[in-house]
Amino acid sequence: MHTTDTTTARDTTTARDTTVTRAPGPAPAGLTQNSAVRGGIGESTLRPDGTLKVTGEFAYASDLWHEDMLWGFTLRSPHAHARITSVDVSEALRTPGVYAVMTHDDLPAATRYGLEFTDTPVLADGVVRYHGEPVALVAADHPETARRAAARIHVDYDPLPLVVDEATALADDAPVLHPDRDDHHAPYVPHPNMVHRQPIKRGDVAAAEALADVVVSGEYEVGMQDQAFLGPESGLAVPAEDGGVDLYIATQWLHADLRQIAPVLGLPEDKVRMTLSGVGGAFGGREDLSMQAHACLLALRTGKPVKIVYNRFESFFGHVHRHPAKLWYEHGATRDGRLVHLKARIVLDGGAYASSSAAVVGNAASLSVGPYAVDNVDVEAVALYTNNPPCGAMRGFGAVQACFAYEAQMDKVAAELGMDPVEFRQLNAMTQGTAMPTGQVVDSPAPVAELLRRVKAMPMPPARQWESAGEGADIRALPGGLSNTTHGEGVVRGVGYAVGIKNVGFSEGFDDYSTARVRLESVGGEPVATVHTAMAEVGQGGVTVHAQIARTELGVTQVTIHPADTRVGSAGSTSASRQTYVTGGAVKNSCEAVRERVLEMGRRKFGSHHPAWATAELRLEGGKVVTDGGEALAGLADVLEDEAIDIELEWRHRPTQALDRQTGQGFGHVQYSFAAHRAVVEVDTELGLVKVIELACAQDVGKALNPLSVIGQIQGGTTQGLGLAVMEEIVVAEDGRVRNPSFTDYLIPTILDTPSIPVDVLELADDNAPYGLRGVGEAPTLSSTPAVVAAVRDATGLALSRVPVRPEHITGT
Repeated sequence: MHTTDTTTARDTTTARDTTVTRAPGPAPAGLTQNSAVRGGIGESTLRPDGTLKVTGEFAYASDLWHEDMLWGFTLRSPHAHARITSVDVSEALRTPGVYAVMTHDDLPAATRYGLEFTDTPVLADGVVRYHGEPVALVAADHPETARRAAARIHVDYDPLPLVVDEATALADDAPVLHPDRDDHHAPYVPHPNMVHRQPIKRGDVAAAEALADVVVSGEYEVGMQDQAFLGPESGLAVPAEDGGVDLYIATQWLHADLRQIAPVLGLPEDKVRMTLSGVGGAFGGREDLSMQAHACLLALRTGKPVKIVYNRFESFFGHVHRHPAKLWYEHGATRDGRLVHLKARIVLDGGAYASSSAAVVGNAASLSVGPYAVDNVDVEAVALYTNNPPCGAMRGFGAVQACFAYEAQMDKVAAELGMDPVEFRQLNAMTQGTAMPTGQVVDSPAPVAELLRRVKAMPMPPARQWESAGEGADIRALPGGLSNTTHGEGVVRGVGYAVGIKNVGFSEGFDDYSTARVRLESVGGEPVATVHTAMAEVGQGGVTVHAQIARTELGVTQVTIHPADTRVGSAGSTSASRQTYVTGGAVKNSCEAVRERVLEMGRRKFGSHHPAWATAELRLEGGKVVTDGGEALAGLADVLEDEAIDIELEWRHRPTQALDRQTGQGFGHVQYSFAAHRAVVEVDTELGLVKVIELACAQDVGKALNPLSVIGQIQGGTTQGLGLAVMEEIVVAEDGRVRNPSFTDYLIPTILDTPSIPVDVLELADDNAPYGLRGVGEAPTLSSTPAVVAAVRDATGLALSRVPVRPEHITGT
């Protein structure tokens, strides 16, 4: 069983593309084993789990194993909306090797859970509301036995009318999917099938319309994207002698899981002990429960360890997806190019259960204007309950959908005015001091115009290398790639730009805090720090950054990262680009407290021997206590001797406010991040094939704590945005069934689809954040999608108002 990683392990991973960066510290190419051990804030310290992952030695949750364990399997509904009239498990129970079968009637305590609303059944409670909803559980001595037994459960369904879109959800005679809802949003929505509604109203739109020389409108659509992480949902539940359970799980938020699981099991939280196992990607898809409660229920029912690992088909049904959206936008501008008003309506399909739809609505509404100064705004964003798959958190969290629409609008308005699209954006770009449509004044750097300038100034990729290559042309450089469908006929190049704004951290008054325990002790005569948080390491690099912070603040070389578990206070979710900010802030805070305790001990022990202990500014550096002039006063090991300093503290960023339910006004977000992209594409206009040649990015990161990791996050987010632009979509049929739940039919970018991604990193510190940093991971996911589509529009002259862009959208067939 995988238990721990330490920061002394090293790898040789390097950035895939040449980058342009202003980050301090050594260049990534010069990394050595010594620099990995030495690395503090600002250095490209390598990941402790990097070598293990690239060599296949890293233990993921799907690798968990326990002697005498059973295997769990979930029976799922074949219908999108139906009443369950009967369930017969007798044949499944008679299957040799089966230890337990559970349905809704077998649940011991709470029967529902949920991140924000407690509306999701643990197992279907007489009605199924989406294709793939869990109906029954089986535990058996072999995974195939469990699958065969599940197939022998006989369930009779009575199909019900489907709610699939806004028209069917809000019709007068629409089936109410949650007639007993009692959440805090219910009194404020006009229909019970509306999860949440958030208007944003500022200024005088009617008066501004009269001043507009140009009014441009458009309707846009964003398809349902999957997080498509490679590591499937998996975990191992082990019953304990005290009647509790130990759960080893791949998740994004241990304490949120704990809060939901304990009531389902009928146990106090201290009897549900959770430890993070190796996570093979997340991107929002692991914020909600999948198999966590199911594994624990089966383990407690059988008295044996139970492991559940989804196959890829099950994974598509086992987690939420990105909200598909329909958006209507109208912009007004003066002849000289100034935006004067915006009207917009954003409709998000939340699917069968709420998940985090309410928060996604808040993001989509508050960020609907984009990184632009517009004084007069009238926006409405809503999320609906439907019988489609549940949707919730995914990288970009509501801002992605809005960005696609407002950036398409920027190009349309610029074209109507006869202006360069980049210059038009720069003219209207927000700056520090600009008021958001919520009334919140942006009080940290907002270098939107500068990012656009930088990305436009980056060198263009070579033009059409395949034209001069003749018979020796590399077909991978052509649209269609290795399928060899294009030989250059009808191929046109296009260039497009986009810029986006994303919030960092939880918003709208949420108590967004994190906890860190830091221990400093002398081991073998050397000071060693241990950092213990509940942060889920899902690939973002927190384990690396936490060690860098400890080295910087405590002046030690050796730092161990304790396994994440629920024996320490909550770290919140690994989402919203918040972990480096909030949990990094907590680690820094606890390290500072440890440092002060060290200095107190030193003053008591050695203060009488040197006046500098009382008069000088002291810091910890190189394993010693030193003055600001560099004089060493004592070694940390001598100060500590046999004592250990162990401090656990919570840390919070400045508070936010709930948005007004009628006007959307309020200090809703703690921080904003910005990224701009330039896409270069080549399109075979006859076949409708798109090849993205380059996706250049410029992004302000505040402070690059680990420059190499920053580049990786930007390139990863950019690639996911590319996927949404031209290939990724979960397709739901008219009967509510998912048509493509596999990587055969749900396409994601491979290395052959991913272009060169040069990155220009700008560092303008946010004085309110630890080290001045900004969250990095989500912003590039916003602007990469509209930049690619803008480039395809440039190549084809087509309007292209929907993503992903498919070949038939280009060819018209």
